[in-house]
Amino acid sequence: MESSTSRVNLLLDVDQNPPFAKGLLLSIQHVFAMFGATILVPLILGMPVSVALFASGLGTLIYMVATQFRVPVYLGSSFAYISAMAFAIEQMGGDIKAAQTGVILVGLIYVIVAAMVRVLGTRWIDRILPPIVIGPMIMVIGLGLAGSAVTNAGFVANGNVKNIIVAIVTFLITAFINTKAKGFLKIIPFLFGIIGGYIVAIFFGLVDFTPVLEANWFELPGFYLPFETGGLFNTYDLYFGPETWAILPVAVVTIAEHIGDHTVLSEICGRQFLKSPGLHRTLIGDGVATAVSAFMGGPANTTYGENTGVIGMTRIASVSVIRNAAVIALGLSFFGKFTALISTIPNAVLGGMAILLYGVIASNGLKVMIEKRVDFRQVRNLIIASSMLVLGLGGAILEIGAVTLSGTALSAIAGILLNLILPHEEAFDDHKVEELLEN
Repeated sequence: MESSTSRVNLLLDVDQNPPFAKGLLLSIQHVFAMFGATILVPLILGMPVSVALFASGLGTLIYMVATQFRVPVYLGSSFAYISAMAFAIEQMGGDIKAAQTGVILVGLIYVIVAAMVRVLGTRWIDRILPPIVIGPMIMVIGLGLAGSAVTNAGFVANGNVKNIIVAIVTFLITAFINTKAKGFLKIIPFLFGIIGGYIVAIFFGLVDFTPVLEANWFELPGFYLPFETGGLFNTYDLYFGPETWAILPVAVVTIAEHIGDHTVLSEICGRQFLKSPGLHRTLIGDGVATAVSAFMGGPANTTYGENTGVIGMTRIASVSVIRNAAVIALGLSFFGKFTALISTIPNAVLGGMAILLYGVIASNGLKVMIEKRVDFRQVRNLIIASSMLVLGLGGAILEIGAVTLSGTALSAIAGILLNLILPHEEAFDDHKVEELLEN
């Protein structure tokens, strides 16, 4: 077993498997956690939801093969590429060829970067990502999603009272089961929270079952492919124009997020996933999954903080649970009515759950700095942490030519650079301070 980065109290470690029935419920819980965000991206871009769901499951399995089934990561639709893909589709008059070709090339960029990491090794990770950078980075990842959770939960100006009640019920059920329940119930709090919130939402009339009634029981995902299929699926042509190249700079952002997400998961699981199985393997898995998804007409893939939050709350890090969740997602992409049923879960339910999930992620960043005993009496540490938090959470945007840095990526880059250039101070000594004050 790999050495831990810190002491953690996992109920199931990465390489351990739960009994089949319990494992199935745990996997379904992960499906619920990723479902809302995974289907939202294609809905925004006008893509088939079934393809995004299929690509999510297949991409996760591709990632697991690349990482030798040693990292409990779930891949879902990436929000980072929405603006660039939407612009490319608009510029092409509704044709997706520039957007899909661009995302395929993004996947290849990941593979190229992975090859560079393989050559250079991973010792540089400790140098550029010490606890004073990792901690705020994790906090930005979690708190950066807070706005989405709060909005979905209905805590906005003139918010719908019914939505707020549903979100609160979902949150409280999840919280109380996680803290008070015994045995197996304690590790599936999100599943019960969503079911409870969904029932309340039905009572308030917030659920529309029309999509379920209109959907077929069995439907092939609506793939778009860059070659003729005899009319079975829609097609598009690969395209290498300026609209395509404009998508590539986003890879800088998502690679930074990739490192941050794996850092979060490493701390939760007490492992060093960026070193073993290695950043080169995680990048290859993410990149190939993204390219395959785009090839089929789906959105880019990325590691999902929602599922990382579930692992943090339940302390179940079993890779087999994530793997089975991916298999379930693949199966669901073919069952129209069931997919439609899950898609009827109101945003208020997902928002109530997300408040807890994203908060757990942010809290792990604070935990890193506490456990690593980061000394905030040193001014350089205060400067690094405060700069990262303000840039990451303040909506800062930096445009450098065709590259736009914002949020997590800008915060991470700022933290890394400040850590490298700011001089280290002598260890803070209370006795010396007392002597200076006396003199």
